Amino acid sequence: MQPQEYVGIDLHRRRSVIVRRSAEGETLEVSHVNNDDLLAFERAVVAAGEHPEVVLEACYGWYWATDLLEELGCKVHLARSATTGAIAG
Repeated sequence: MQPQEYVGIDLHRRRSVIVRRSAEGETLEVSHVNNDDLLAFERAVVAAGEHPEVVLEACYGWYWATDLLEELGCKVHLARSATTGAIAG
């Protein structure tokens, strides 16, 4: 069984930054993906294992990402833009 990992997503209009972290807070991977490349977006998230906890910036246009993440089995948490600076590290 894979250890629990967490995902933070800094969502922008065209591109997003997806950060995977361990339960200890260690950054495991940082991916820069184009939002129209759904396969790359999915791959960056599912690398965290089954049902990862995902923090998503609740900015304009977040609906599509939330729908996709929930379809992938993620537990999605919306965060205010002002509090997501820690995602990028």
